[in-house]
Amino acid sequence: MKAPISTAVAMAIGLIVLLGYFLQLDLLISLRIVLLEWAVMLVAVALLVGVANLFYVHWRKVATSQPNNLYSLVLIVMLIATLAIVGWFGPTHPYSLWLFNNIQLPIETSLMALLVVVLAYAGVRLLGRKSNLLSIVFVVTLVLILLASGPLFGLDVPGLNELRGWIAQVPAVAGMRGILLGVALGIIATGVRVLLGADRPYGGN
Repeated sequence: MKAPISTAVAMAIGLIVLLGYFLQLDLLISLRIVLLEWAVMLVAVALLVGVANLFYVHWRKVATSQPNNLYSLVLIVMLIATLAIVGWFGPTHPYSLWLFNNIQLPIETSLMALLVVVLAYAGVRLLGRKSNLLSIVFVVTLVLILLASGPLFGLDVPGLNELRGWIAQVPAVAGMRGILLGVALGIIATGVRVLLGADRPYGGN
């Protein structure tokens, strides 16, 4: 076994945290809390390293005059400005909220609008290539959601909003729960493999 010490440490920490949820022992609970706090701090450090790496990559693009370096320059300027404003005034200050409401929120809204266009295009291509029952259901559902979500030039179609609400609350929620169950089972399986030493992502394998 490669890296036996790292494997043993990972298995021991995982078992301590897992047992701390099931066994009401003061020592295990205290260790679990401390280890989880360490994990949160490591995640924060990893986030800072990721931000620093993002800054370094785009700084190199600007310094070496690579293609589309103007976008990298805009990213660097906005990154420094956001860190300075939010770090100095705090996340709830009107200046920080202005950045969120006037820059980040419109960008997220534009990305969602782009996602709608991509879904519509994908639905049309899917219907053209493979006209089966599932593709027809997908395209019809997409059209119904789009029609019910936006204004129809002042027209009010009876039952359209109710149908959209039913689609969003019943089939969509059912599909989302199925995806979440699959994700949960995958996480459990991965965690068990790490606890047993079968997977060792910390060793680069």
